[in-house]
Amino acid sequence: MEAESFPKRRNNKNYEMKKVAIIITKLELGGAQKIALSLCKNIDKNKFKTVLICGCGGILDDEARRDTQVFFVKDLIRELNPIKDLKAFFTIYKILKREKPDIVHTHSSKAGILGRIAAKLTGTKCIIHAIHGFAFNDYQSKLKKYFYIFLEKICAKISDILIVECEQTKLKGLKYNIGTEKQYKKINLGVDLSEFTNYSQGKKLRKELSIKDDEILVSTVGPFKPQKNLSDFIKIASCVTKSNKKIKFAIAGDGDLRKDLEKLIKDLNLENSVFLLGWRRDIPNILYSSDIFLMTSLWEGMPVVSINALYCGLPMVVNAVDGQIDLINDGINGYLIKPFDINNAAKKVLLLASDKTLREKISSKAKTTIDETYSTKHMITQHEELYNGKTN
Repeated sequence: MEAESFPKRRNNKNYEMKKVAIIITKLELGGAQKIALSLCKNIDKNKFKTVLICGCGGILDDEARRDTQVFFVKDLIRELNPIKDLKAFFTIYKILKREKPDIVHTHSSKAGILGRIAAKLTGTKCIIHAIHGFAFNDYQSKLKKYFYIFLEKICAKISDILIVECEQTKLKGLKYNIGTEKQYKKINLGVDLSEFTNYSQGKKLRKELSIKDDEILVSTVGPFKPQKNLSDFIKIASCVTKSNKKIKFAIAGDGDLRKDLEKLIKDLNLENSVFLLGWRRDIPNILYSSDIFLMTSLWEGMPVVSINALYCGLPMVVNAVDGQIDLINDGINGYLIKPFDINNAAKKVLLLASDKTLREKISSKAKTTIDETYSTKHMITQHEELYNGKTN
């Protein structure tokens, strides 16, 4: 796939300028956030005016200010909090009432619920929700899980379009009677791969971590939260290093579970084998420095980092969940593992680490997985067509 290019567009009088309000819970380093900001930055400014509504304190807040008008809602937070949620709802309602957007496009579960209800009550004529993975999963209490399912069902009834990035998300939604099949629209997650295409700075992470040429580096990228299940990543590392001390592991990310992960690393005597890198923006450096990519998430939408890793040709060992199932052809461009199957994951890592020919074969297939339909340009075009089609 070639580097992204967005030529300057001329105004076309046949199109009436439409205002799009994009709502997301918090601007962290994640796929949903990158999509929201990409829409604000790259959408045709001659046809669409965007405003962004989001919570405060995200790592991408300053970046958002550069590309669009932003309304920060201090009470819009990820955690369930009835008082703050109610305050956030009324703030969003007031903003939409004043801004009068033609389209409200929500991302993430909390913003999706509050934003869609507010949009309905303010009379917005087109309501679109992007499902980057549902808030409910099999690892919650039944009460919490079915409460989220109930809310998603209600909000689906007031949505015109439900955007999914992978077929598995659509199937899960229909399984729980969230929306109808005709409401679902699949748009591949668009990624700007130019920084990977043009990367020429070498394998700096290996030098940073003092990893030798004959050693194998296994990496992952993600926030330290339960969804990412990074304790299993560390347990897999423990199994692997018992057989091969020349395999090292690195996690790029941070979060509330850092102390727990540090303790687990210490308890398993992995201080010299597992490295916590903190938040990193140099993802090309991390991936091109690595030999294998390992991801232990319990649920996902469509992970940006998986698209990046495949594009870089990394052999992948990932849990068989949601978008990973769409991306990985087991045994061809990577390996799919059942969640919590630590022994099997360790075996696959050891197999790849010990067989350079196999790594190169899988790497070759991985590189062909990501085509033009995963480009930002293609994603933006599909959104523009969707916005026009629902409002003309």
